[in-house]
Amino acid sequence: MSGQSAESLAAQARAAEDGAVDEALALVNEARAADGRGAGGAGVPGAAGSGDGRSGGAGSGTGRPGPERGSAERSRRTEPATSTCHTDHPDQPDPTRHSAPSDQRTGSRHQAVSWSAARAVAGRAGRAAAARRGTAAERRVPLDRALGLTLAEPLAALSDLPSFDTSAMDGWVVAGPGPWDVRAEGILAGQDRPEPLSDGEAVQIATGARVPRDATAVIRSEHGRTDDKGRLFALGDVGHGQDIRPRGQECRSGDQLLPAGALVTPAVLGLAAAAGYDELLTVARPRVEVFILGDELLTEGLPREGLIRDALGPMLPAWLRALGAEVTSVRRLGDDPKALLKAVRASDADLIVTTGGTASGPVDHVHPTLSRVDAELLVDGVAVRPGHPMLLARTKEGQHLVGLPGNPLAAVSGLLTLAEPLLRMLAGRPEQEPYTVPLQGAVHGHPHDTRLVPVVVRGEDAVPLRYNGPAMLRGIAAADGLAVVAPGGAKAGREVEILDLPWSWNPAGDDGGDAPTERRFT
Repeated sequence: MSGQSAESLAAQARAAEDGAVDEALALVNEARAADGRGAGGAGVPGAAGSGDGRSGGAGSGTGRPGPERGSAERSRRTEPATSTCHTDHPDQPDPTRHSAPSDQRTGSRHQAVSWSAARAVAGRAGRAAAARRGTAAERRVPLDRALGLTLAEPLAALSDLPSFDTSAMDGWVVAGPGPWDVRAEGILAGQDRPEPLSDGEAVQIATGARVPRDATAVIRSEHGRTDDKGRLFALGDVGHGQDIRPRGQECRSGDQLLPAGALVTPAVLGLAAAAGYDELLTVARPRVEVFILGDELLTEGLPREGLIRDALGPMLPAWLRALGAEVTSVRRLGDDPKALLKAVRASDADLIVTTGGTASGPVDHVHPTLSRVDAELLVDGVAVRPGHPMLLARTKEGQHLVGLPGNPLAAVSGLLTLAEPLLRMLAGRPEQEPYTVPLQGAVHGHPHDTRLVPVVVRGEDAVPLRYNGPAMLRGIAAADGLAVVAPGGAKAGREVEILDLPWSWNPAGDDGGDAPTERRFT
């Protein structure tokens, strides 16, 4: 991959994390000082951008009007910032804790935090919540239920691998120099302790079968021939130990094969089984509830008379599972503030995800609900397009709420900006090393905000996709990832960070009509 190395980018990201969080907190406290309330509220008018200045319904079309959020790059006062975001110990009391405002925030203003600051805050919130869960989140599960989980302890070999000398190929196992007299019986895989060979003897052997004591080598079937007297002749040189896998070649009993925190993939399941495991100690998936808001949403049939299909109800649970979560329920609450309040109060999930209702319109009920449950707003608006009216709150100890905009691509933006870093920490998954890829084509930018643009990766380049408006899913459905485009845009050839999607290959090869069908596996 061209561009900066993963190590260099990771070092830059770590060095910038504290500053990004401080920036987010300074903006929150500035808003509180400016209008005499807790962090939160409606946005200030911002520059025209990608046209998603609304909370939207959780569908693929129109949304509810809401004020446009401002940018983190606007002029700001310099005031001291204090917040619980600075601690990774949620059980310690903090006198600076602030709750969501109780009014509808009509006419109140705040500044959105930068995209990088929002992700840093979400990551820290997840890290603190994971520390609070501790070993209580560990589960020992059988191999067939461990896929997608994270190892809670190192994977150490329970036996040598292989546990005895085995044949690497089908053919003949021989002893001493040739030619060799071939025994009548063969050695099959699974046969215990075959008879030893004497010099000048050979016996047919199957791949994976145990090699007799004092064997010299294995001759592959295609590298030998037998005559009518039953003698074996090699068609080339035969080296000592050739095509024999010696005991412990891959590992010795007790060797660490993988560290704690490794993701359990199909290959890890195979390695664990080969190393003697029947079950694994893993980090339990964080439990997530999804609340779909909006009276305008249909669950079946064609859109009609101002009603639209719910795109997020089918999409979000699958996406959250791919991010390591256990989705315990998906509830459709309409535009009922009482139902939302009751659902939030009753939830025992680690994370609540809501769709729509994050602005300050007449039916945008997320902020008032957070106020009524005395939630602590950690992020309230992000300088990113699409998706700037997203939010993150701590509703109670050990529980967070991510409020996503209702437009589908804006919701994806919120999912990857706030939910993904938080869930990654809760699930014990390793942090991804950032990397950059040059753009094959230019991408226009917002004057002040970061843009997240669907791309496919072709060779060494990222190809921007069309259909990247906040209400569109056609682009992201064909994408390998999202390009992080800085304010002002990016010319062709410029290196941009790529956010990988949990999947990166579309077997149908449908690229939305304007991009190559090649896909990169991640």
